[in-house]
Amino acid sequence: MSKKAKGINPELENAINKMMKEIMAYNTATTTEKMRVIDRALKLEQLKMKDADSEWGSGFGLDDDDDK
Repeated sequence: MSKKAKGINPELENAINKMMKEIMAYNTATTTEKMRVIDRALKLEQLKMKDADSEWGSGFGLDDDDDK
């Protein structure tokens, strides 16, 4: 069995970057279309952060703010 490569696919990242540049330069694009592309770019950045931080989400459910 082969292991799946870890990290963000560079082709996907490049495609989203290209799409963002094109849609922002397109004068007749609607605000909704532009926001969809921005949302995809933000989601990609969120996934990059999650991938870079091995402890991302590991503290969920822990109560660090104990009332004393």
